[in-house]
Amino acid sequence: MRRLLWPAVVLVLLLALNVFFTPSFFSIQVTEGHLYGSLIDILRFGAPLILVSLGMTLVIATGGIDLSVGSVVAISGALACLQISEDASLFTAVAAALGLCLVLGAWNGFLVATVGIQPIIATLVLMVAGRGLAQLITGGQIITVNSPAYKLIGGGYWLTVPFGIFIVVAVLAITAFLTRRLALGMLIESVGGNAEASRLAGIRARGIVIMVYAFAALCAGVAGLMISSNVSSADGNNAGLWIELDAILAVVIGGTSLSGGRFSLGGTVLGALIIQTLTTTIYSIGVPPETTLLFKALVVTAVCLIQSPSFRAKAFRRRGKVPSAGPAAEEKVQVTA
Repeated sequence: MRRLLWPAVVLVLLLALNVFFTPSFFSIQVTEGHLYGSLIDILRFGAPLILVSLGMTLVIATGGIDLSVGSVVAISGALACLQISEDASLFTAVAAALGLCLVLGAWNGFLVATVGIQPIIATLVLMVAGRGLAQLITGGQIITVNSPAYKLIGGGYWLTVPFGIFIVVAVLAITAFLTRRLALGMLIESVGGNAEASRLAGIRARGIVIMVYAFAALCAGVAGLMISSNVSSADGNNAGLWIELDAILAVVIGGTSLSGGRFSLGGTVLGALIIQTLTTTIYSIGVPPETTLLFKALVVTAVCLIQSPSFRAKAFRRRGKVPSAGPAAEEKVQVTA
């Protein structure tokens, strides 16, 4: 719980800051049977980032990194929209998109675990090639679809709540059950802490690494479906652009170490919500568009510094105050002199 304290504090402060610029920020209204409000928008638009961040958490927990999730987001949306534009059923389109994402994720895991390529290099290949694959699927054009069933995934509502929120809750619950109620979480942390020791202990480290990369790609694929269905179109060039960096930031803000080992799903969700709330705050306070990324980088840097125990210890230490070693130590210094 202590690991979640500072991300929760930062999130509350960001939400409170918006009240000064938008007094009705916390108000939630029901219009035509749908919930509307700034808080609902944060959850709705932050849902794809939360999904990608959950997959990234497990990858980072094994000591790896996945830079290709943004491209996988674009590929998933592109293939699904292409299938629907060719009169394929919703099930066929979704199954084809997610199936391809699983294959791409497993390929990343194979390169890392079996071939031995560094994760940042292995996934960088798909990051570049995947964006080209998405453009190839769409023919370099923006594919527009008109499917109410597909629109439900990312832009629809169910029981007055955005349907995407239900998807996130379901994926989070399944992930938490598999990693916290079963031994899978400890195996992942073991591989991230010391892969060689895990192998000697009988843990199939290669299989676990391939599995987490496939899971990360699957989460990215679902996020791609949500993003493309929300706008009823697929843009192979811009869909999911830089979402991998936001996902890494969300994981780090949530308290998971980039060196691997222990991870926090709850912290990752808070980190993703912080990033989405920060984006909303930027628009609320009227930050000029040309300085948006700089402002965002400064705030994220400040958040990471606040989270660091060593930085807090140095920041709150009185300047010029040297801890006294006691009379005995002073006497020893005099004798030495």
